[in-house]
Amino acid sequence: MTERRVTFTKEQIAAYAEASGDRNPIHLDDDVARSVGLPGVIAHGMLQMGIAATVAADAAGGPARLRRLSVRFAGMVLPGDTVTFSAAPAGEGKLDVKAVNQRGEAVLTKSNAQFDP
Repeated sequence: MTERRVTFTKEQIAAYAEASGDRNPIHLDDDVARSVGLPGVIAHGMLQMGIAATVAADAAGGPARLRRLSVRFAGMVLPGDTVTFSAAPAGEGKLDVKAVNQRGEAVLTKSNAQFDP
């Protein structure tokens, strides 16, 4: 199994917003996020998926071997949350990909990857 633990920060989320062009204020401004019912700024789902893809590629033996990754965004990730991303073999050419926060709650579900064995 390949694993990576990431503690998300506001700075990391802001840097991702700038790099991706997704400057939705729910990712950048606590007051705006709260005004729409969120507890504050939340991390981008695609930021999480990017980290999951890196872990899956490592488990597959390198990014050139990774052919497909699918995830369902299942929970919010807040600054200060520590998420453990993992990828484990799940049959020939398949990986079971998981992301779980420090409370044991899945933040990505129905996650899997296919790779060239």
